[in-house]
Amino acid sequence: MKKIISTDKAPAAIGPYSQAIEVNGMVFTSGVIPVVPATGEIPEGIEAQARQAIGNLIALLDESGVPVENVVKTVVFIKNMDDFGTVNSVYSQFFKENCPARSCVEVARLPKDVLIEIEAIGVK
Repeated sequence: MKKIISTDKAPAAIGPYSQAIEVNGMVFTSGVIPVVPATGEIPEGIEAQARQAIGNLIALLDESGVPVENVVKTVVFIKNMDDFGTVNSVYSQFFKENCPARSCVEVARLPKDVLIEIEAIGVK
């Protein structure tokens, strides 16, 4: 059985997909972008966008009952690989110990022309 997870503390889905799905105690999130859920605004700059995107991701994980320590995999999509160091610095403020496996890839374009998108897999 799969359970659909959604929260207004993370950006709403902007297409035919769910914010997250739980199956057999595992939670799979969709990609989360740095939109401020309350206002729809997008912060300027990679540091602020990384902080917002990861904060949105954690809000979604919280709604699903997955603590940050139980995230086993993340995928980070960034617009410019030159921003890797900044993204890594922000990321390390949220994922401090027993860090998940991670991929980070540069992409040509992201929804709403943001600079970063992140998704995760976690265990309840």
